[in-house]
Amino acid sequence: MPAPDAVLGLERVVKGYQGLRPLRVASLILGPGERISIGGVDAPGAEVLVNLVTGASVPDEGEVWTLGRRTTDIADADEWLGWLDHFGIVSERGILLEAATLQQNLAMPFTLEIDPVPPDVAGRVLELARECGLPEALLTVPAAELPPEARLRAHFARAVALSPRLLIVEHPTGKVAEPARAALAADVARVCEARSLPALIITNDERFAQAVAPKNVILDGATGQLKPLKKKWLGW
Repeated sequence: MPAPDAVLGLERVVKGYQGLRPLRVASLILGPGERISIGGVDAPGAEVLVNLVTGASVPDEGEVWTLGRRTTDIADADEWLGWLDHFGIVSERGILLEAATLQQNLAMPFTLEIDPVPPDVAGRVLELARECGLPEALLTVPAAELPPEARLRAHFARAVALSPRLLIVEHPTGKVAEPARAALAADVARVCEARSLPALIITNDERFAQAVAPKNVILDGATGQLKPLKKKWLGW
């Protein structure tokens, strides 16, 4: 069992999936307000890891503790749905309403009334967009027409909108052009720092990893050991 104040703890975890070998994590601890990046995990493995952390699935071996609770203690689907509110998840697997504007998509965490967006909610959306580096001019643009970086920022904004207790970021730079990644990393780090929001960032982009999180590790898929990422100058 991790320390009582730990946000996340994985110990001797093994989870099989449709990969060449199961996902193994020997030990991973995330403390309050801490940001850690983990590399060496492919897209299918990242989805498995996210599901383990949120309790959507349970390990075949080992234990996962999240927010002071063992995920296997979640009793049923109704309890899990309520539990899911504690997490903000940034993933390209997330859904945006493509025909709706960015404003309408960012309003959805706050209200189901998005046509039109109520004035009080519109004000909250504008503040959220500015916080997450989204230009006001994009708020009237349909999601289907947003560039990849703005789409990722939209997922990020929705993830932090309701002040989650843990942020999980899953391979964020896959479709983001390299020149835009430095600003994206800086904004994610800034928002997390300002909110004292702990974050698990799953990425194989070493530049992004070092820019967004003070602690960077690489997963050895064969052993489950987490090895420190060798620090080196990775200019943008």
